[in-house]
Amino acid sequence: MSEGRLPTETWVMAQVRRCHAEGRPAFVLRKGDLTGGLVMLKVNRLDGSALVLVQQRDLEGRLGWMVAAGPGPVSEAEADAYLERATRRDPDLWLVEVEDPKGEPPFEGPVLKLG
Repeated sequence: MSEGRLPTETWVMAQVRRCHAEGRPAFVLRKGDLTGGLVMLKVNRLDGSALVLVQQRDLEGRLGWMVAAGPGPVSEAEADAYLERATRRDPDLWLVEVEDPKGEPPFEGPVLKLG
């Protein structure tokens, strides 16, 4: 962990509390490494679809999100299968689910799409 960066657990729990304060249900589905685990976010649109995002940092350490599991929202079953595979590959991974019918990511940083 670089100097000045919050441990993953502290950052995730602060984000979840912020979501709750804004009236957005948010849940930690899986805790990973407490200090430096990568975060994946499932934005459940409550219509059977979800957007899966993986946390990314640029060369300067600024937080952003990369769309994963497809070019945009995928079925909730596809999202869950993707997250399951990701946790098998990376035991330090954090999984967070947020419910938002608009599918808007609640955490800081831009959402980047491939292509």
